[in-house]
Amino acid sequence: MRTATITRDTAETKISVEINLDGTGTYDNQTGVGFFDHMLDQLSRHSLIDMTIRADGDTHIDDHHTVEDVGIAIGQALTKAVGDKKGMNRYGHFALAMDDTQVATALDLSARPFLVWNVDFPTAKIGTFDTELVREFFQALSTHGGISLHIDKVHGFNSHHIAEAAFKSVAKALRMAVELDPRMANSLPSTKGML
Repeated sequence: MRTATITRDTAETKISVEINLDGTGTYDNQTGVGFFDHMLDQLSRHSLIDMTIRADGDTHIDDHHTVEDVGIAIGQALTKAVGDKKGMNRYGHFALAMDDTQVATALDLSARPFLVWNVDFPTAKIGTFDTELVREFFQALSTHGGISLHIDKVHGFNSHHIAEAAFKSVAKALRMAVELDPRMANSLPSTKGML
């Protein structure tokens, strides 16, 4: 089983993340940030990666540390769960439509983190959630998951839809990337001999 558990305990947050790459998309995410929980549920459900996340953060200040640190912990869990990456597709891409919005994602589980973020939001908030934190989450995920992650908003005018389409698009691309290819068996998806 390709599973991992990560705990992160700082002066700002206490986080635990459990994932199963070969799951069915079951989730139990409680971060204290309602909209963010909704997005994490989408990430799990559409990637088919089982996720159990608990976060206790300094949300009396704002949601920034909680969102960023959860991204860090999920990235670390992904790195641990994929192991040596043998037999894995490595690459994933998905263009996702949601009502007025289309977001396209392409990613590479390369161990060379890089975020390309071509997404803008028409509003600064979705309810009480700062829209700028969507990028912060994906930056942390990319950096600590070793993911070359490109996310592009093709179009869209509803901030909720844009954020949700980004999470779902990344989820679908991630599902493709972590899938095992029976034709690859125990081969590494690289000519370098390591990833």
